[in-house]
Amino acid sequence: MGRFLFIMGLRMLATLVGWWLYELTRDPLAMGMIGLAEVIPAVSLALYAGHVIDRSDRRKVLLNGVMLYWLAALALLIISTQLFHSHYGKGIVITLIYFVIFCTGAIRSFTGPTFSAIISQIVPREKLPNATTWNQGTWLSASVTGHATGGFLIAVFQPTGTLIAIIILVSAALFILWRLGPKPPATLSVEKRTWESVKEGIRFVYNTKELLSALTLDLFAVLFGGAVAMVPVYAKDVLHISPIGFGWLNASADIGSIVIVIFLTLFPLRTRQGKLLLFAVAGFGICIIIFGLSKIFWLSFAALLISGAMDGISVVIRGTILQIKTPNELRGRVMSVNSMFINSSNELGQFESGLSARLLGVVPSVVFGGCMTIAVVIATWIKSPTIRKLTY
Repeated sequence: MGRFLFIMGLRMLATLVGWWLYELTRDPLAMGMIGLAEVIPAVSLALYAGHVIDRSDRRKVLLNGVMLYWLAALALLIISTQLFHSHYGKGIVITLIYFVIFCTGAIRSFTGPTFSAIISQIVPREKLPNATTWNQGTWLSASVTGHATGGFLIAVFQPTGTLIAIIILVSAALFILWRLGPKPPATLSVEKRTWESVKEGIRFVYNTKELLSALTLDLFAVLFGGAVAMVPVYAKDVLHISPIGFGWLNASADIGSIVIVIFLTLFPLRTRQGKLLLFAVAGFGICIIIFGLSKIFWLSFAALLISGAMDGISVVIRGTILQIKTPNELRGRVMSVNSMFINSSNELGQFESGLSARLLGVVPSVVFGGCMTIAVVIATWIKSPTIRKLTY
């Protein structure tokens, strides 16, 4: 429940910031700069964050992160007011938005891995695969709800009213997560130095070939297929839809993901998960190409919906490998390495999309990204038999 409310608030914030900055700048590159502002601190601090998570009470790390997000939302609320705009001007507003997003990237380097690492301290090991699927379902449900609700709130209440709703959601999440019991670190026989501890997590990922291949595939596929970053541009300049339509379009990929995750919860994957992962990522790339070429709202919505379903399959398979393969004492560090791949692919993909849109044009950049995603799948199929033969 706490994670649902927290992620819902974060997704509303992401929807709002994308729309808000494009309203202020009318520049596709501004969408890409959001990703760059967030990924730099998120990736830079990820390995150290993993060390801290494995050496700390995970409940405390989680609560501290949620409280800092609350403060970030409060800062954006102040920046969004008419008084602030009139007093400081558009340039200062845009700069401060990017600064707050930079701060949330640093916070996320701790909260994201902690949410994943804490699962093994809540449910028994034999229930981890199913708990992982439920965990992804919670995240995706919150994402779709946050995206869609964000669009509605922007249309009715503008950025200031939407940020008030976000603060309320994060406050409720903090109240619920506060009820978790202490989650102390695993007992360590030898206290390692920080860098030695960090390298232990990196070595584990590198030596677990199935995990490394799945993470690398996700990194490059999403890096090139980050078309969702261009949704505000498509909504305004290609499809010419309202903020409500933008909210639904922004949520469409998450709707597809949650539908497939519910299906996989009821009917878990039993065999040949590696091949299915590759086919799903290829299908994702095809959907991105269709979205890039479409000028019809329902076709764009359907393309992103199916792309979300394909991505949901990838998320479940990758998440299950992570939870099954990783020992508890390494979870914080391994989840942080995982977050580096995710942050790199999502946020750098957002930056790549914005830069490509500036250089090539919006439509060619999205189509190019989809083609490159398919090329990555073909290369992985040829070069990585480990992931092709994966069964868990």
